[in-house]
Amino acid sequence: AEATISDPERRERIDALYQKYRRKFPEVEGITAAELLADLEAGRELVLVDVRKPEEQAVSMIPGAIAQEEFERRQEMLRDKTLVTYCTAGYRSGLYAKELQKENWSVLNLEGSLLAWTHEGGSLVDSEGTTRRIHVYSADWSLEAAGYEPVW
Repeated sequence: AEATISDPERRERIDALYQKYRRKFPEVEGITAAELLADLEAGRELVLVDVRKPEEQAVSMIPGAIAQEEFERRQEMLRDKTLVTYCTAGYRSGLYAKELQKENWSVLNLEGSLLAWTHEGGSLVDSEGTTRRIHVYSADWSLEAAGYEPVW
């Protein structure tokens, strides 16, 4: 088994992954987890869209986020809002943001997505309330910050 890697090393891996993904959606503007936290604390009205699968969302989501399916049902009511898409590391959400941009949505992609969010101390919720659990693909993807529990 690999020796435990430090939070700064985990963060570096997340950033490196995200930079690689960005080549697939260069036209999509990103927002960092730190910027998103600050915007939410300042009361900026953003619609957070979680593009992961329902079984991933069941483990945890960013408080107040809606699933992609719910967004698609309610999109006409949300037309004038700024969206922030996210997934686990930012790839699926970046591709979705690219599609939304083509439909003239104001959309930002959360860089490093949920993994980066944990490194900023962002809170997560499940059906019971606040949780420290986060869905990752496998042990290799276990790049969450210390104090969070990976689930796969």
